[in-house]
Amino acid sequence: MSWLDDDGDDDDLGYDETDFRARPNPKANRPRTKRRPAHADAVIARVLGVDRGRYTVLVDEDGPDEHQILASRARELRKQPIVNGDRARVVGDTSGDDGTLARIVGILDRTSLLRRSADDTDHVERIIVANADQMLIVVAAADPEPRPRLVDRYLIAALDAGMRPILVVTKTDLADPSPFLAHFEGLEDLEVITSGRDAMPVDLIGDLLVGHSTVFVGHSGVGKSTLVNALVPHALRATGHVNEVTGRGRHTSSSAVSLRYVGPSGKGWVIDTPGVRSFGLGHVDPANILRAYTDLADIAEECPRGCTHLPDAPDCALVEAVADGRLGERGAARVDSLQRLLTTFSAPPTF
Repeated sequence: MSWLDDDGDDDDLGYDETDFRARPNPKANRPRTKRRPAHADAVIARVLGVDRGRYTVLVDEDGPDEHQILASRARELRKQPIVNGDRARVVGDTSGDDGTLARIVGILDRTSLLRRSADDTDHVERIIVANADQMLIVVAAADPEPRPRLVDRYLIAALDAGMRPILVVTKTDLADPSPFLAHFEGLEDLEVITSGRDAMPVDLIGDLLVGHSTVFVGHSGVGKSTLVNALVPHALRATGHVNEVTGRGRHTSSSAVSLRYVGPSGKGWVIDTPGVRSFGLGHVDPANILRAYTDLADIAEECPRGCTHLPDAPDCALVEAVADGRLGERGAARVDSLQRLLTTFSAPPTF
């Protein structure tokens, strides 16, 4: 069939392009908007764990209807990291029944962030845990040998995040921890607890957990998972052994998980994290380390601009205060502790 007239064109047929209309595409023609639903019916839940894009969250924490549910991430949060310890706004089916899936539509403001980078030159942060107020560092007196520099890095991360550090030394029946602990004598706010294989001070540690969210960190093989299982018997965290050839522990925890601690004096949260052999500090602001030494920070205000506060820093008020004996033996130990943490960075920091 031809649409042409006898002259070979369509002039006499009375058609023009307005007679042929394309089928409308309602999605393409719909005006774009950045408005999002208010989700006034959202409930607040604690993120307990993350597994392949699904989030285990706790609804009605400490309430009469406390229960766990499974949730996914809303599309508008695709660039928002959601981590263990987050307080999330959740909508949808929050019954927790089999086969149900709620949706996380928002994250409340965080009070703290524990972060690490791949190495000291990488400024891209990896958020590990949110809203924890304590860090419990587990280290073995032997098997594997303690690594003071790794503990220094944990302390720096804790101080940067505003967390209270707690140091637990395990396997003290195998070696005397005193030489190792001498590295940390100047840090007055550090709580230190020692433990043997057959005498773990569970009650003492448990009392420190009550009313707090405590993130557990430690080198693989130091007994961290064993301690977690002693504090939270239903946790069933896998435990491993130390390789006799390399002297290194085997990773037994693959992801961070929040566990409820219930003790004689109350409740708390244990956030167990995978064991690591390195802890990059590329994201840390060195000034936060000095702020943790409040008594030294006042003296450091007399330092020249750009002072590194290291032993070879010219005209450093801290170095001079140690040299003339104004700080005393204890103060000198704290300056040494501060300087050791500062030199942990790959390059001397400035303030």
